[in-house]
Amino acid sequence: MFIVVGVTGGIAAYKSVHLVRRFVKAGHDVHVIPTDDALRFVGPTTWEAISRNPVTTSVHDDVARVRHVSLGQSADLVVVAPATANFLAKTAAGLADDLLGTTLLATTAPVVVAPAMHTEMWQHPATRANIATLRDRGVHIVGPADGELTGGDSGPGRMTEPDEIADIALTVLAPKDLAGVRVVVSAGGTREPLDPVRYIGNRSSGRQGIAVALAAADRGADVTLVVAHVETDAAALARRHPRIQTVEVGTATDLQSVVEAAAVGADVVVMAAAVSDYRVAAVSDTKLAKETDDGLTLELVQNPDILAGLAAARPEGQIIVGFAAETEPDRERLLERGRRKRERKGADLLVVNEVGWSRGFEQPDNAVAIIGQGGNVVAERRGSKREIADALWDVVVTARRSRNDRE
Repeated sequence: MFIVVGVTGGIAAYKSVHLVRRFVKAGHDVHVIPTDDALRFVGPTTWEAISRNPVTTSVHDDVARVRHVSLGQSADLVVVAPATANFLAKTAAGLADDLLGTTLLATTAPVVVAPAMHTEMWQHPATRANIATLRDRGVHIVGPADGELTGGDSGPGRMTEPDEIADIALTVLAPKDLAGVRVVVSAGGTREPLDPVRYIGNRSSGRQGIAVALAAADRGADVTLVVAHVETDAAALARRHPRIQTVEVGTATDLQSVVEAAAVGADVVVMAAAVSDYRVAAVSDTKLAKETDDGLTLELVQNPDILAGLAAARPEGQIIVGFAAETEPDRERLLERGRRKRERKGADLLVVNEVGWSRGFEQPDNAVAIIGQGGNVVAERRGSKREIADALWDVVVTARRSRNDRE
């Protein structure tokens, strides 16, 4: 995909280096158009090195190719981050006194804008009117966030983080091949209490499951997202999504009851949550006191196998997807463990998720293999958790089409 990234003159320009890198790593052809003021923060050498394409700010460069028009005509997507108050005002007025301005007037591609400025500037009536004008024209506005600003100030006006901008920007072009599909997704890590203070848990942040839910909703699905102790910032975007209903749970048995009820009317169920395999036999009503140095012995009992139960009870046509977090370093043994687990659980698809001390959990990227019927590896992917989620839904959509064709 041909992506134009516009960068205007704000301190947040340094963050857009990561945004460009994210697009490039995903395989897109990225062309950066910085304004002259933006180059005071990040120079052209950096943009050229990261984007792997030449960078200019002038409409008078490469005149033979009519660059000031051709970039806009070629673009599949235009993203401007950061977008200053001055840029918003010029764009709302249709001004085109630099290469970024002419590109925006020459393009028919979707435009995504991520504002960044001090709170007073963001809240000024002129800026609010300019934002309203751009929205009326179909421009997608991302943020700004509420947080720390330059000069020690804090409040609304902080540029949304690059990964979130990238995720939202790419969803603008997402296929709507899940329109009308009812989806249930679990995310996060369950916790099994020992007493009112302590619990048995795991390191899952819920980011992968939330990415799965967001990707489904962006492709048109109606999603019930069941979250167990996820990171607050990871869940915020899902809670704001109009096609996602979020339900919070705590323990494995809590998650089981909510997911099983939601699955009754679902077309697809994705169990991405890290569910505790065991719980204590008896939870203490008071804090377990350390009175001696003899240690502590806990009696554990198995939690129900939620994935296997869902697979056994699924209605005709429903697709069940499981996740398996594994630390096996050998690829063939890893895949064989996944094949056995998929067969044992009865899932249609099993996403084998490579984890470790510094892989999978609490990391922005992930690496998975998706195992289908007969033990075949139907997809493998490394990348951001959103890219993993999109790859999973590509497989699910193909599986649904194949099933419908057979019927």
